[in-house]
Amino acid sequence: MSASGFELAVGQPFRFTRCLGYMTRSPLESLYEVCEGKIIRLVAVASETEQGTTPGRSLLLEISCPDDQVLQVRFLQGEPGSESELESVKRYIRDWFDLDRDLGPWQKLTDGDPVLRVLAERLYGLRIIGIPDLFEALCWAIVGQQVNLAFAYKLKARLTEAYGESTLWEGRTYRRFPEPAALAGVDVAELQALQLTRAKAAAVLETAALMRRGELSRDKLLALGDFDAAERELVRIRGIGPWTAHYVRMRCLRDPRAFPIGDAGLQNAVRKLLGMDRKPTPSELQQLFANWAGWEAYATFYLWNNY
Repeated sequence: MSASGFELAVGQPFRFTRCLGYMTRSPLESLYEVCEGKIIRLVAVASETEQGTTPGRSLLLEISCPDDQVLQVRFLQGEPGSESELESVKRYIRDWFDLDRDLGPWQKLTDGDPVLRVLAERLYGLRIIGIPDLFEALCWAIVGQQVNLAFAYKLKARLTEAYGESTLWEGRTYRRFPEPAALAGVDVAELQALQLTRAKAAAVLETAALMRRGELSRDKLLALGDFDAAERELVRIRGIGPWTAHYVRMRCLRDPRAFPIGDAGLQNAVRKLLGMDRKPTPSELQQLFANWAGWEAYATFYLWNNY
């Protein structure tokens, strides 16, 4: 491609339309637009500082993949100013679509599994759509606790509109989820005015403060080398429990064993798939998922997409 973009080869199996199907599940999504088989999103390029990697300038990207073999990426506004900035954009995209995951073992597992086989065939090529930014992932999990998905999207949009960066392109506004620094000086009452509960507002602000002080980051969690240790760090934060931690392990830290066993959507998806007249118990879920050890996150994600 020209200097205004690049191409990114993807491993197989990969189906861009399957990924878009998940990404268009709600018309209330506020962080990207999917139109005519393309995604437009405002992202931040990473900058290296003495304090570590921090978000820098915002770039507006357009991503397409007409052949399921190569992602075509265009810079609609702004361009990377260095090779390292270009690499940060590529890392973001690869992480967003879980492109570095070898799905061969997953395909082998599902091919021989009587429960997952038909589901995996129907969703062939779907990757876990990630949330590479830890603050965004944690806030999305926090606001989504014990509310329906539509209201969770509204809360995310209100946070983004109130504190995130934005740009105008061809008459449309594109927004980026706020950085922790954007919430400095914000109090609980201000977030409650956006209809967050007091507990959720406090959890969002505590998370932002920890990240501003450098006490919490994606790099630090991954550097622990142990997803269980990362979970222990996360649940120390007020308002973050095992469900939230496993959600973040799955979609941000990329733990293939993440298993949000208490998730109501997962329970209902299993009930539907197995034709049960009730939700499965935790012990029944554990017994079922034991067959998919090492791939609990993908099994969960595929089940969510079947519900």
